[in-house]
Amino acid sequence: MLKMNSSQVLYFTLSAYLDISLCTYCIFMIILMIYTVIIGCNVVLIVVICVNRSLHEPMYLFLCSLFVNELYGSTGLFPFLLIQILSDVHTVSAPLCFLQIFCLYTYGSVEFTNLAVMSYDRYVAICHPLQYKAIMSQRRIVCLISVIWLPPFLAVSVTTFLTSSLQLCGNVNNDIYCNNHSIIKLACSEPRVNNIYELVMTFLTVCVPVSVILYTYMRILKVCFSGSKQTRQKAVSTCTPHLASLLNFSFGVSFEVIQSRFNMNNVSRILRILLSLYFLTCQPLFNPVLYGLNLAQVSDYKLGAGGDGRGR
Repeated sequence: MLKMNSSQVLYFTLSAYLDISLCTYCIFMIILMIYTVIIGCNVVLIVVICVNRSLHEPMYLFLCSLFVNELYGSTGLFPFLLIQILSDVHTVSAPLCFLQIFCLYTYGSVEFTNLAVMSYDRYVAICHPLQYKAIMSQRRIVCLISVIWLPPFLAVSVTTFLTSSLQLCGNVNNDIYCNNHSIIKLACSEPRVNNIYELVMTFLTVCVPVSVILYTYMRILKVCFSGSKQTRQKAVSTCTPHLASLLNFSFGVSFEVIQSRFNMNNVSRILRILLSLYFLTCQPLFNPVLYGLNLAQVSDYKLGAGGDGRGR
């Protein structure tokens, strides 16, 4: 087979697309509607948090960061899908493919770190309520938001560079969007450096945030079991949406990891496509609905209390 650097590959062919000529415009409209709802819901909540001064607190600032990430990840996928659905030939230029890999992987990494920071915020609020304002100072908030965004972008930048430097023996991507592991499978030889770095990056951007979440919830549970009924109610009301979001995203990511690492030829092709889109579609829809209902209740309560922040 012809060996070539990825820089010599002009385009990649996406082979997972089905022949949908009979319902192309129907699927196009469904995808467009989903994308429109995602943009609308997340933008509305970002504006609500920014405009409502009573919501200018750490918890809601981290929520705002989460909603921005949902917009970012969705924009890395949905415009691309809409173009591909209307195209007769499902190809993507190499630079655009690597750009999409960068966007989608940073989205996933930022999601985990954002959820980890939110769990830390809940831990401080429930386990150290009297010291909350002192611990969650403006400087600490800026530092935590930097931790949410900067490390994932740096880590995924290296991943994208290593993948783009591989020597490839083909250009057929067995997916409906550009996937880093699918490109690595095209390498002419065993990409040891890529595999080792992938393990390191997974540990830093997934395992470390999840470990932080597990630790903080162990401490929160300890306080709940030894605390008053009011403490338990506060913990349940503030932690339930966060846990639901974490489980939903982990569920979707697990499907994508299993699908990219193992032979899924025995699984229905339509089911494989739906599973690969799950964590990129459901999370941006799930979070605004989940947190939006809670945010509306908190905002109304604060306004009813005179907007002085006593509703916390």
